[in-house]
Amino acid sequence: MTTEPFRPSDLGATPGVIPYVEFHTGPRRLLTIDLSLNSKALVKWYPIVSIDGRQYVVVPGPVSWEIPADRNVHVSAHLDGEVLGRAPASFILPPGEGREFLTYSTRSGAGSLIHASPPPTHA
Repeated sequence: MTTEPFRPSDLGATPGVIPYVEFHTGPRRLLTIDLSLNSKALVKWYPIVSIDGRQYVVVPGPVSWEIPADRNVHVSAHLDGEVLGRAPASFILPPGEGREFLTYSTRSGAGSLIHASPPPTHA
């Protein structure tokens, strides 16, 4: 039995997009999360995002992932650093087509992930 080496989809091979690395052969779509946190929070903590349980330490600002389009996807975010698991937030994205946009924000130690409008494009 021969095994094919893992090859990302066209979407996952796009520069700046983190590929979906779990086993999935169905259609995929793009998820962008805006992690533009205030500079005060970023002095002590750094953002961590989980897609279906796989954690990614990421940079502030918009970050994009390839995700399955034909099933639910669990997305969570929190800040890590001096205090573990600060400002957690969790979201279940239902199946769908097209690009998804979420915004992660913190306030008084609580986190939230909410649907957001696409960022403006500059012509």
